[in-house]
Amino acid sequence: MSDKATGFRGGRDRYSHQPVLYREVVKHIAEPERPLRLIDGTLGCGGHSSLILRSNRQAELLGIDRDGDALERAADVLAFAAGRTRLVRGAYANMKDYAAEAGWASADAVLLDIGVSSPQLDDFSRGFSFREDAPLDMRMDRRSPVTASRILNNSSFEELARIFREYGEIQRYGKLAKAIVERREERPWSSTRELAELCEKVLGRSRKGAPPAPTLCFQALRIAVNDELGELEKGLESAIDLLAPGGILAVISFHSLEDRIVKNKFRDESTECICPPGCPVCICHHKARLKVLTKKPLTAAADELVDNPRAACAKLRVAVKI
Repeated sequence: MSDKATGFRGGRDRYSHQPVLYREVVKHIAEPERPLRLIDGTLGCGGHSSLILRSNRQAELLGIDRDGDALERAADVLAFAAGRTRLVRGAYANMKDYAAEAGWASADAVLLDIGVSSPQLDDFSRGFSFREDAPLDMRMDRRSPVTASRILNNSSFEELARIFREYGEIQRYGKLAKAIVERREERPWSSTRELAELCEKVLGRSRKGAPPAPTLCFQALRIAVNDELGELEKGLESAIDLLAPGGILAVISFHSLEDRIVKNKFRDESTECICPPGCPVCICHHKARLKVLTKKPLTAAADELVDNPRAACAKLRVAVKI
């Protein structure tokens, strides 16, 4: 979830935003000042990249995002460094192709700020939130034919159950999937409010301190619509391939599914041998490609949480290419 509320201003609508863990990101990527080719694979409104480009006047940016609205905002925010930026609409899993088009054989840093952004959540017409009634869309790239309503109206019971189990970690995933299939026989799914009401009816009211009942359902659908976990796995591999020796890979995640993928990838890529336990000799011939710089993920400091409560779930992991 990138470009959280409050901070500096910029953009056509003067949207105010402060990217999460901004001090930690700048410290690991922008300092010390040196020639730097940065790929921001989830550019959002350009918050992190703007700070890096201001901190390091020798930095160049390849900014990637699937959301056309986000790229328009980012173009305004990054206008001060227009000669050092190249913005591309697309999936960050394809960053090697975009880098080649820019004439970059390698990169010195890759930043990934995973998940839905604040502007996407706050624009109710996008369908990411259940706070207001809206179409069940949830596409980060509105050119995609796959929407939340399409998944709800066309997926089998088994597929819906899998989505809610794997992506939402919902305990009563089967009960929820069954209710959705039964309801669509009467009329197709189209409304965020109707889905939220069904979630509360089927899953019950959340216990005190827990997220509202529809939260995990909406998370699961959003991940499925945008193939977020598949994109993350492919993107991490592309980033490691593309980084030059000494290059920095920084990844911000917001829930356990994302963080688990990043943690496991960093662990595997910083280990010489990944053969199964008990294997008498190494047969994998795996060579470590990363050195992990953050033994535990970095989280927001108290003063940042005061300004930006949405940073509470953010975790930053950093590694260097060896």
